[in-house]
Amino acid sequence: MAKDPRKYKRKKKLGSYQYVSVVFSATLALLVIGLFGALLLLSNKLTSEIKQNIELQVFLNKNISENQRSRIENEIASSDYILNTDGKAEIVFVSKEEAAQKFIADTGEDFSEFLGDNPLKDALTIKINEAFQSNEQLKSIQSQIENISGVFEVTYVENFADSINDNSTKLSVLLIGIAAVLIIIVLLLINNSIKLALFSQRFLIRSMQLVGAKSSFIRGPFLKRSLLHGALAGLIASGLLYGLLLFANEKVDGLAQLQQRELFFALYGLLVVLGAIIAYFSTLRAMNKYLKMSLDELY
Repeated sequence: MAKDPRKYKRKKKLGSYQYVSVVFSATLALLVIGLFGALLLLSNKLTSEIKQNIELQVFLNKNISENQRSRIENEIASSDYILNTDGKAEIVFVSKEEAAQKFIADTGEDFSEFLGDNPLKDALTIKINEAFQSNEQLKSIQSQIENISGVFEVTYVENFADSINDNSTKLSVLLIGIAAVLIIIVLLLINNSIKLALFSQRFLIRSMQLVGAKSSFIRGPFLKRSLLHGALAGLIASGLLYGLLLFANEKVDGLAQLQQRELFFALYGLLVVLGAIIAYFSTLRAMNKYLKMSLDELY
């Protein structure tokens, strides 16, 4: 029975190949890259949240007046090292009565029964800007505040900020290193998948050369399809990553608060662009190889 010429033509169409395996392998590879990108964004946001909770306790002298307390608070609030949220300095006044109630609630012991007085002091709890959180800077801030008239003492957890900075730097370097290795693996995987897919087209490429077609004309359909297939793989990977994050948000309390929508949408867009770029240059490399092969090498 004679073959359908239209079917034969579709099989031999320039630039067509079995792209399903290429899109599938590229999608899985890009999904892994996306997962590590999401992990890096989440770790950076978590570190930032922890840093925003680094506090100094400023204890005031006993029997300080309301005007003196306001003066101290305003002087501290005008400093560069204070964390500002929506234009408001992060300073909270805690009276000695509130401190006593909290102590009793936490310990279950009422010290006023045997002391006959409240030995605690009024205090200001201040949050520090991330740019001023090294141990040396915190010591300098401590000295500056303790020199203000009416301040009794300033305390904070020493070396806590440095420990956070060191650990976050190590984690970031580790994640970036893993991501770099994964990108290399992705490049090799997508490159090999495309090379194998184009292998079936090598004789058609040679036929086009024999009839006088220019290399740019032969490359055109393949490169256009590679951009489409790479972008499609990135789009599918972004959709899978989005679905995984939605699932994780339901299972892990507080995870959604660590996700900055703008950065994550940028990550999704990056996967699409990365998929298209990798597929394009992998196809270009494979095409150049087949265009330069001799007839004997094609077999």
